[in-house]
Amino acid sequence: IRNILNYICSLAKVEYGKDANKDISIRVVTDHIRSTVMMVCDGVIPQNEGRGYVLRRLLRRAARHGRLLGINKQFLYDVAQVVIHESKDAYPDLLEKAEYIQKVIRIEEEKFEETVDKGIEILNHYMVEIKQSGKHVLNGEQAFTLHATYGFPFDLTREIANENSLNVDETGFKEKMNAEKELARAAYLKSRGNDAWDKGGIKFDTFPETKFRGYKESSVETVILGIVKDAQFVKMAQEGDGISVILEETPFYAESGGQVGDHGSIKTFNGVFTVEDCKKTHDGKYIHSGIVKSGLIEAGAKSMAQINETRRAAISRNHTTTHLLQKALKNSLGTHVNQAGSSVDSERLRFDFNHFQAMTREEIARVEMEVNHIILKNMEVSSQEMHIDEAKKLGAMALFGEKYGDIVRVVTAGDYSMEFCGGTHLKNTSQAGFVKILSESGVASGVRRIEALTGDAAIMYMTAREKLLLDAAAALKIQPGEILGKIENVFEELKLAQKEIEKLQAKMLSSNMDEILSGAIEILGVKVVRARFDSLDLEALRNTSDMIRNKLGSGVVILASSHEDKVTFITAVTKDLIPRGFNAGNIVRELAKIAGGGGGGRPDMAQAGGKDIGKINDALSAVEQIIKVQVQA
Repeated sequence: IRNILNYICSLAKVEYGKDANKDISIRVVTDHIRSTVMMVCDGVIPQNEGRGYVLRRLLRRAARHGRLLGINKQFLYDVAQVVIHESKDAYPDLLEKAEYIQKVIRIEEEKFEETVDKGIEILNHYMVEIKQSGKHVLNGEQAFTLHATYGFPFDLTREIANENSLNVDETGFKEKMNAEKELARAAYLKSRGNDAWDKGGIKFDTFPETKFRGYKESSVETVILGIVKDAQFVKMAQEGDGISVILEETPFYAESGGQVGDHGSIKTFNGVFTVEDCKKTHDGKYIHSGIVKSGLIEAGAKSMAQINETRRAAISRNHTTTHLLQKALKNSLGTHVNQAGSSVDSERLRFDFNHFQAMTREEIARVEMEVNHIILKNMEVSSQEMHIDEAKKLGAMALFGEKYGDIVRVVTAGDYSMEFCGGTHLKNTSQAGFVKILSESGVASGVRRIEALTGDAAIMYMTAREKLLLDAAAALKIQPGEILGKIENVFEELKLAQKEIEKLQAKMLSSNMDEILSGAIEILGVKVVRARFDSLDLEALRNTSDMIRNKLGSGVVILASSHEDKVTFITAVTKDLIPRGFNAGNIVRELAKIAGGGGGGRPDMAQAGGKDIGKINDALSAVEQIIKVQVQA
């Protein structure tokens, strides 16, 4: 520990024991970097919740105390190397994962740098205002704004405020946070739809727990125990009614664990009910929602509940594949990869996982290849219920933070993967057909998302891609394998053609230069050339500006363009006019505002963009007023 502390002191160029405040910061960094290294080694990634949030707080607090010591650069990943060296004998995993540990810490430091500078700037502004007003408390709304808008951690806000003899209204902050959570919860409930039972808060306490038979059966003879219509229980419903039904037994899988609910039908002697969704209550009552297709549906009637087997098969393909995908990601990216959410339906699968950076094309291809290899091996997919302790001993993967009972269901794909899971699955991996990864993207800090297709959907996607390739080749009158080379040739030809166009434009401008200069106006005794060239891109517009300014000798050049639906302004001022108050950056900024944009630059040359092409002429007409206001001010 002392060696780590000494290394931090050497980075900060301070001596431990000489300054009480700096000693505190030295100890904070020493303590937090040791905890951080161990947590990252154990697979924790900085996040905004759970253990990932604890790690993020440790890292960011250590980074800030490094700044208090005068270390104004990323340094924690460097100190991590010392921690690994000092602890490697007792913890050999540290050495094995050293590169990964340093990479995670470095990336988080980079993110914190982006956050902290802006956050501290805003916080300092708040603190100055508070002290000037004679108050001593940073209010909850200000703390919440720092947290929600700028990503500035509340504990860091409180710590800095306390260092400046200010308190923080923690109660007000929590009220704001709770209000935000309520809004999010309301939006979530709204997104769940308008199930007849959900709208009125209907309770099913008097009904027994539904017996789920859907793992082995696709149809079940059962009894309709209750019907909900218009937020109340009814004895019957007729054709066209939107209702929710509770059954004694059911083959319908209820939405949970990222898997959507089954569709299908419930048939009685008198009618047919089309099931469009299935959810379950917290105490295990399965609620089937949909429309009465024909006849009458009555409470107490015997019925045949039948799921849509084609849709269930597609869902199961995607669910089993998510298990294979998680294992392949662990093998490819590291053991820190864990599921951070998923969505499995009949169309595609979405898998969220913990990882600190975007996957490369090579990594995506490698994962896809591994999953398809396992699919082709025709591994048996089986499930069994066992005590949770036994499942953990076998190595079954569980989601961190999820609550499990004593008895859990474990799904195994051969000797490849083993996970806790309550969803429906294939009988063997080959039934998935093959997997095609569509995209890999970031959805939150430290969380990546893969979307993919399996089975028929994957075949249709690849068929469409092949058709697109063949159509493109036919349009270019070449073979499909020659497309890339043809594209490169076309781009090269376009570049050459663009250069020729620019040369011609330059010649035209040169020949029209006298006419352009003759159109100059005089403002405060200075020649000002303003013109619009909609055919020129930014580079050509800048070159034109230089050419006119050189010919002008002394004066101001203001040019505008609407090339490719983009508004561009260029302003140039000859150096002799700058001491008089003529400033290209200030002029172009005001011009851009008129066109709904912004920008700026040096006093002698500046550029800006705008959004409203229709305002270009208005901006050019305002040149005289803009210059007079700025120079005379």
